[in-house]
Order: sequence, then structure tokens, then C-alpha cells
Amino acid sequence: MPSLKEIKGRIASVNSTRKITSAMKMVASSKLHHAQVAIQNMLPYETMLEHILKSFLAAEAEAQTIYDQERPVKRVALVVFSSNSSLCGGFNANIIKMMQRTVDAYTEELGQGSVEVYPIGRKVAEKARKLGYTCYGDYASLVDHPHVHQCIEIAMELGEKFAKGEIDRVELIYHHFKSAGSQVLTNKQFLPIDIESELERDHERDLTSNVATKKAQDYLKKNRRQSAERQDGEAVPLNDNFIVEPDMNSVLSQLIPKMAHLMLYTALLDSVASEHAARMVAMQTATDNADELLRQLNLQYNKSRQQAITSELLDIVGGSVNN
Repeated sequence: MPSLKEIKGRIASVNSTRKITSAMKMVASSKLHHAQVAIQNMLPYETMLEHILKSFLAAEAEAQTIYDQERPVKRVALVVFSSNSSLCGGFNANIIKMMQRTVDAYTEELGQGSVEVYPIGRKVAEKARKLGYTCYGDYASLVDHPHVHQCIEIAMELGEKFAKGEIDRVELIYHHFKSAGSQVLTNKQFLPIDIESELERDHERDLTSNVATKKAQDYLKKNRRQSAERQDGEAVPLNDNFIVEPDMNSVLSQLIPKMAHLMLYTALLDSVASEHAARMVAMQTATDNADELLRQLNLQYNKSRQQAITSELLDIVGGSVNN
């Protein structure tokens, strides 16, 4: 059995660790709030633009563009989003596993060297280079400071390569932020534009709460559903009879690049918010584990202390009887 001094040292050590994890949880919660506000401010515009453009491309026979035409796949580009730091649970590990599965599948189908990776985040960049993948660019700073101009540059580079035939498909691998307690690992086709996916998109998000427990999320979801059922009226569907001014090519040349960089920027904000949510949950779990460990150590300390006192009393009583 460990001595009282050893137990006391462990209690002090766990207390110090608990202070760190608790502080990191509070910092992650604050950053998550800012990330949620960023998505909330940008999401309605990006969602409606993507919906309008994809509905337009699906409804208009004349709306033909190179960016929505499927062609035989020979080379693939993967834009993979991760974090720059660790201590966020399985966030980075899940992204890296999906990247490896995707690269292996395309390599088996298309041959060696058919996949190029655009890593956004230090963790995935280090892993991709270690595995010997073909990597382009250094976008680690983009994770700490999301900026739409760099997303435009990446989208333009990918669009030019796609138009020239250097790559035939672009996919985004990232965590889709649904709520503070739910981040969905997503593989989304970026180019060519996937028109059919518009009907299957998951628009359900919770951008107002930092609650991470499943029970609380279910309660909030149930209340939101009941509130929606109480509201009168139905949403008016988007009218598919488009009037194009000044002409088809001008509209497509403006909307498609804008939609592309907004999709990339949305994926970045999704990944950043998911990272902070995952870190908040991981640090909360670590803090709870530290509390449980402290409870056990304090119980062990009190038992050992009581046993030591009892032994001393027995020694005293035994000595007095012998005398």
C-alpha cells in the first residue's frame, strides 16, 4: 500500500492537471462560441446560393458548364481539414483514417500517384508527408485564422486544374458541425458540382448551444421540433422558372466561382468549430475523470491515515498493558 506522502503527492498532481484541463475546456468553449457565430453569419448566404445554383443547373438544359460534367477519373485531389494542435479526442485520428481509406481506394482503382492532397492543418500535413503522399501548399495558418481570401486562392487553383484536365475530381474531407456534441465525419464532392446531393443535404444544425451531452441535445431537438410543429404555414419552394440576365455565360461565370470558394470556406468553418467542440468535450471528460480520481485518492488517503492512527493507538495501548 502506498504511503501517505505518496498519496498526498498524487492528489496534488491530479489537482494541478485538473486545473489545466478545466482551463482548456473554458478556452475551447469560448472559441467554439466565436466559431458558431462565424458559421451563423455566413451559412444562410452560402446555403441559399448553393441551393439556387444547383437548382438552376438541374432545371435549365442550357446551363451547361465544364464544372458539372462527369468524366472518367484519372487523377483526384483531396482537400483534408484537421487541426494544428492535439488534445481534441479522436478528431484528427478520424480525419487521418478517412484520408488513408480514400487514398488507398483511389490508388487501388487508378494506380500509384493518382491522388494529390491539399492538407489544411498541421496534423494532417505531417501525417500525409510521413505516408509519402503528394502534398500541395502549407495552409496551417488558415486553421488558426480562417480567411476567405486564402479559400478563394485554393478554390481558383483547384478550378484551373480541373478545367485544364490535370485533375478529374476534387473531394473535401472534414467534420460537419451539427452541434457541440455531434460532429459528423464527411466526404463531400467539390468538383464536378454534385447536383443530386442538394436533395440529400443535412441542414439541421444547432448553432446556439454549447451543451455537449446527448441527453441535453435530445431534449433541445425535441423542443425545437415541437416549436416547428406549432408554427403555422409552410415554406414556399424555390421557383424553378429562372429568368437569366444578362446571359447564361455571364451568370455562370460569376456564380460558380463564388459558390466554390464559399463551399470551401464553409468546410473550413465547420472543421474549426468541430475541433473546438471536440476539444471542449475531451477536456470536460478529462476534468470529470480527474474529479473521480481525486475522490478515490482522498478516500484512500483517509483510509490509510485512519489505519495509521489505529496502529499507533494499538501500539500505545499494547505498551501500557505490558508495563
